[in-house]
Amino acid sequence: MSRVAKYPVALPKGVEVTLGGAEISVKGPLGTLKQALLAGVTVEKEGEALQCRAVAGVPDAGAMSGTMRALVNNMVTGVTKGFEKKLSLVGVGYKAQAQGAKLNLSLGFSHPVVHDMPAGVKVETPTPTEIIIKGIDKQQVGQVAAEVRAYRSPEPYKGKGVRYVDEVVVIKETKKK
Repeated sequence: MSRVAKYPVALPKGVEVTLGGAEISVKGPLGTLKQALLAGVTVEKEGEALQCRAVAGVPDAGAMSGTMRALVNNMVTGVTKGFEKKLSLVGVGYKAQAQGAKLNLSLGFSHPVVHDMPAGVKVETPTPTEIIIKGIDKQQVGQVAAEVRAYRSPEPYKGKGVRYVDEVVVIKETKKK
């Protein structure tokens, strides 16, 4: 049995949950998210909270109940507060510029890199070397941030590239004769 699934997911005011046959829908002030229920897990509404329970006799149902609880909790957090990832550009001439649903990056290549944002994800650039990616879906925000970072991930000798704000890049010592 998962220890994570033992704790109920509290529903703040303004959040509506719809439990369908094989789907859960969470609606809040920032938007609506839907998630398919995992096999062997039931989600029940008890007052102002949601409880995830494993179905007896289904293999791995205990582990999946914890996963489902984490997914539902992320949905509730997303529609109330939202999620954001911060990236920073380290390197001479590296800069970013947000233009609507596009992110223009100058990363030392011979061409500019343009990344299109998917629906539901917004991008801001408060300074030319900072990127803030916001959205209500935690998985989607993290995926977009990983895709932007992959254009020029930090290299180990000078640390140049796109990195998460809280990321620590260990700098290697250069070769010596």
